[in-house]
Amino acid sequence: MNNSNTSPLRDKFWRNIPMAELTRPEWEALCDGCGKCCLLKLEDEDTGQLEYTSVVCKLFNDQTCGCTKYTERQKLVPTCVVLTPDNIAEIVYWMPSTCAYRLLWSGKSLPAWHPLETGDKNSVHSAGISMRNKVISELDVREEDLEDYVEEGLQ
Repeated sequence: MNNSNTSPLRDKFWRNIPMAELTRPEWEALCDGCGKCCLLKLEDEDTGQLEYTSVVCKLFNDQTCGCTKYTERQKLVPTCVVLTPDNIAEIVYWMPSTCAYRLLWSGKSLPAWHPLETGDKNSVHSAGISMRNKVISELDVREEDLEDYVEEGLQ
């Protein structure tokens, strides 16, 4: 018998459980669904500075701010990085400044608009943090034109 009140998530897990000890459902629940990690980024070869563009991966769903092929994403987009507790130290630099993984890894709290804090999966959209209706697919942009789509303030 399935108890609908049973959750695979421990209460307020993000506040008191180290990231390395999170269950897979808890790890996945940290994602706020903003879609910023799916934005194409440019890195300055000399300084290492990242610039975010308003161009998003071809698998991105502009309305849900999620991947249309999440379980197959790495096979379909070989440059797609799967963030894990084992590789976060190397990848966190590439994550947006509002990202829960980045915030928690650096010892900070989740923002008040985060769905885990609000209990509402749409709070990231209501707060205007998500990329809903703000991006263009990489399928519609030539690679040599990416610099034309650099957006200040997306980090």
